[in-house]
Amino acid sequence: MNKFREKLEETNEEPELIEEIQLKKPVEQSPSAAKKFLTDGVVSKEEATRMLPFILFMAFLGMVYIANSHFAVNNIRAIDKLSKEVKEQSWEYKSLKAELMFKSKLTEVKNIVDTLGIKELIEPPKKIVVSENEY
Repeated sequence: MNKFREKLEETNEEPELIEEIQLKKPVEQSPSAAKKFLTDGVVSKEEATRMLPFILFMAFLGMVYIANSHFAVNNIRAIDKLSKEVKEQSWEYKSLKAELMFKSKLTEVKNIVDTLGIKELIEPPKKIVVSENEY
């Protein structure tokens, strides 16, 4: 009469049979974790030899990383040293420029030249004219 209900009853019986079959399988005993750790160690010899290229690659990358950081630190130190030197040279340039501007004033030049016995001109300078025939 109700075919749908009959199908449900048939499908409900089958999983119980499968569960009974699964329960009857013998359980395989695996060695305990402590015994495996003591006999094989953390990693067996085969696993260690299989992982050796990767470990060497990681060690190489670590060395490259350390060398790169040392190189970067040395570059930063050199940059700091050069920037301090540039600032010092800039200060020296500015002080020398100010000193030159002060010494090139007319009054300062007059005082320096007076010690040599040279006096300031009172008359304007004379122009010397050379004709083309005299040349």
